[in-house]
Amino acid sequence: MGKPGAPLIPGIAGGSSDTDAVSLHTQPGDRMFDDDVPELQSDDLPPLYSDIEPEGANAPLLPNLYAPSYVSDAINDGRGWFTTEPNTGLQYIIHPSLDTDPKLLEHQIRRSATKPPRPYVRIEGTHTKHVRENGKDKQQSVTDFDVSLELTPYLFSDAVRGLSWKALRSVDNNAKTRRGTIFRKRAPLKERDPEASKPTLAEWCHRYCASHSPIKSFVLEREVTGFDQGAMKRRLEALVRGTNYRGTVNITFPVKDAHVIIYNDCKANRWRLTAWITWMCYLTFMWLFTWPVLFFTTKRFEVAVAEWPFSVMDLENSKSYVSMSEDHIYNLWGRAICRAVLDRRQGALNQEDLIASQTAPAEPFGNLLEGAPRFLRNGINAIQAVNRQLGWGESDY
Repeated sequence: MGKPGAPLIPGIAGGSSDTDAVSLHTQPGDRMFDDDVPELQSDDLPPLYSDIEPEGANAPLLPNLYAPSYVSDAINDGRGWFTTEPNTGLQYIIHPSLDTDPKLLEHQIRRSATKPPRPYVRIEGTHTKHVRENGKDKQQSVTDFDVSLELTPYLFSDAVRGLSWKALRSVDNNAKTRRGTIFRKRAPLKERDPEASKPTLAEWCHRYCASHSPIKSFVLEREVTGFDQGAMKRRLEALVRGTNYRGTVNITFPVKDAHVIIYNDCKANRWRLTAWITWMCYLTFMWLFTWPVLFFTTKRFEVAVAEWPFSVMDLENSKSYVSMSEDHIYNLWGRAICRAVLDRRQGALNQEDLIASQTAPAEPFGNLLEGAPRFLRNGINAIQAVNRQLGWGESDY
């Protein structure tokens, strides 16, 4: 079969016959001479760039997008300590002003709460096989695929403008958490009265600044609510099993950027966040002594929660979704996830995978076999077809 023709674009070769289309090639004998070349006056020339005044002194070339700052300007003065763990997104903040100014501490907590958590769904398939090393038989785990999908965009009703249903609250009196203590506990009995109001975020910030503990921390938790993990897990597992996969399927829902820890400014807290000191403690086994000391001397205030709803229940006990429901997300990404599983991918899916799943043919290893000989494509497609019929990824017993 021949290749499909190029799109018909007016004015371009292969497009529609437009009477106004002009050929860019000069034909022999078509030269035109004009001895009366007109003289250009200064008024006929285009203006200089320096003569063109913009509409504003700082007129942007691109539209302003939603790009907020999650650190208060008052503590961004070079005296603070800001670090983030790359794998988990856990953020640490140290600044002397946050130890004594409860209003500034509350402002920073509210600023940090505007940053969303980053929920993922991770689909991993493994099987075991027998290997022989050094004359001994042992089992080795083999990862067939490890695919993840980020769900953060579906926490926004308008991601461009940063609109969501987030809410910042303090912990309930009946919740078991650290309230300026070492171990988790509930509020005192007199505060657990149904008519008693719980302490507000401002009150907790005052308690933190008034604490005389030499080592203390204030923790903000970002929590994703209203997402039905069970329903999504069942549908994704059925999708993977639909490929006749015989191995072990593990579906988890990790969350990055879930916590912000504000430490008071002291040497112990700065040392615990210094990389070379941490590695020295690990290599010299000093952590056997330093970890218990830090654990039993740090008073933790885990009392602030930023809720990022995926859905909420209304008064009629029906769900209202911020953006898309679990079924809509599954229907949107189902084909891309299935192709990634068959391709034995390891990594995160992105917009290119979503577009390819809707436009490209549903062929395993299609991105790798592009331009390959037909016999190679047919051979791999035959192997994949047999695997889907007889099963693949089965463990050795």
